[in-house]
Amino acid sequence: MTAISTMDKLRKNWLQFLVHFLALLPLAKLVWDFQRDRLTANPIQEITLRTGDYSLILLVLSLACTPLANLKSQNAKLRTQILRLRRPLGLYGFFYGVLHFLNFIGVDYRFDFALLREDVFGKAHIWVGLASLLALVPLAVSSTRGWARRLGKNWERLHWLVYPAVLLAVLHFLLLVKADIREPLLYGIIVVLLFLLRLKWVKDTITRWLT
Repeated sequence: MTAISTMDKLRKNWLQFLVHFLALLPLAKLVWDFQRDRLTANPIQEITLRTGDYSLILLVLSLACTPLANLKSQNAKLRTQILRLRRPLGLYGFFYGVLHFLNFIGVDYRFDFALLREDVFGKAHIWVGLASLLALVPLAVSSTRGWARRLGKNWERLHWLVYPAVLLAVLHFLLLVKADIREPLLYGIIVVLLFLLRLKWVKDTITRWLT
């Protein structure tokens, strides 16, 4: 690939490249802090908290793409660029969710499933978090264009599952915190608002207001 074609690709897809860079930046920061022993007195817990936060933020951002693109519907090029961000943002959110889960069962419990069963059986937030991650698995697997073609209209129906999956992640967060529940509640409100913005009558009302 020539330097000119590379620059053309960067200009046309700069928003996607920016998303990839920003989505991987927290992982780089996490590795950097781990290597320099900057992950507080409880590094396993810190990794779990950070990866959970990164996952939820990226999933919420992926949900925001469609409503934002609808607001920019008069600019077809910008709308297309925004819609193309849904997949990488969602996959990165799933990626950090997997890291969150693997750190918990692999590093914290060292894949000792007997100990896990004994220690976490009655903890609702763990089962809710697991349900959220499992709900995201078919979405991640079917995120390719090939699967979209194979599933047809069912692909879009399947990917509505992202809303209950993210709400389960918010509930996981809510059950996990012990005192200040404002942050998980804020995430929940944002997810519900983003869902409402996908409804046709809401979109039509907003379009009338803006025109």
